[in-house]
Amino acid sequence: MTTPPSDSGRIELTDLCKRYGSGPLVVDNVTIDIASGEFVTLLGPSGSGKTTTLNMIAGFTEVTSGRIRLGGRDIAPLPPHKRDFGMVFQNYALFPHMTVAQNVAFPLRERKVPKAEIARLVARTLELVDLADKGGRRPDELSGGQQQRVALARAVVFSPSVLLLDEPLSALDRKLRQSLQQEIKRLHAELKLTFVFVTHDQDEAMSLSDRIAVFNEGRVERVGTPADLYRDPGTRFVARFLGESNLFAGQVRPGGVYEWGGHKWALPAADGSPERDLVVRPERLRVAASSADVPGEANQVPATVTGLSFQGTHQRIELDYGDGVTGTAVLSPDAPGADLRPGTGVTAYWDPAHQVLVTRN
Repeated sequence: MTTPPSDSGRIELTDLCKRYGSGPLVVDNVTIDIASGEFVTLLGPSGSGKTTTLNMIAGFTEVTSGRIRLGGRDIAPLPPHKRDFGMVFQNYALFPHMTVAQNVAFPLRERKVPKAEIARLVARTLELVDLADKGGRRPDELSGGQQQRVALARAVVFSPSVLLLDEPLSALDRKLRQSLQQEIKRLHAELKLTFVFVTHDQDEAMSLSDRIAVFNEGRVERVGTPADLYRDPGTRFVARFLGESNLFAGQVRPGGVYEWGGHKWALPAADGSPERDLVVRPERLRVAASSADVPGEANQVPATVTGLSFQGTHQRIELDYGDGVTGTAVLSPDAPGADLRPGTGVTAYWDPAHQVLVTRN
């Protein structure tokens, strides 16, 4: 596999919009700059616009307005076959009457590559996806995971600058999906291509991506690394969609105070609107039998334990804060509070440095 030129895989989406007929915008002014060789995931619920955005990048869906540039060149007017992207679909899209080797060779034959070079590239690519001994099989003789590896091989055999992946793992069971995630991550590291990956699975996005673009109702809510988005989600939607949150919809008050339900908590910094939510991630939350056991500098709130689940490396504690607000704490199995029972009254607490404010949307 050849490494593409340094900027050949850069994708710039600028004010990208899509409207069907006279209906509302299904993609609404999406702007994302994807560096060459980067792995970017378009993440969001069904109907959020992520797949439509991918289809516009691929050329399968016409752009209503805005620009798509590849390596600085406007490609919006080009048909799909002129964009020369690799594409992997959820349903594999393999030719059932062809062998594995013939499926992988197909894009090379379409490009009039000499036969000897086709044989060399197919053998090399099948080895890359650990299917070197399956070239003579037909798709229906393979497992779902093997078929998806064939689809990956076919998509990269001609060394495209960009690989587009549309929920390629959603049809697989959990164990196989996790295995293929590692396969995709390894391929990205080896091939150094630009990967644009669509999924609704937050765990998948977090484990694979260099950066994530979180979609909501046609717009990009936020773009950032998995760690940045988790630690500082920015909006209520991102906080709820990307991981679990203890979320309190109160008010920022003067003097470094956040007020919720009659409770006042220390707020080290609070520029901007007072109408923001306070978020504490579950692994940052602790529980104590009473407020007397809480460190003096911590923020705290009474809660009732509503459920517990042991998950090997940790214990998940479900909490009810009253007024219809619920949350969770994630504790190590031997941490204080990990042996509580449903119905127990506790005090939940956290270090103010581990809370963030998010906008309401």
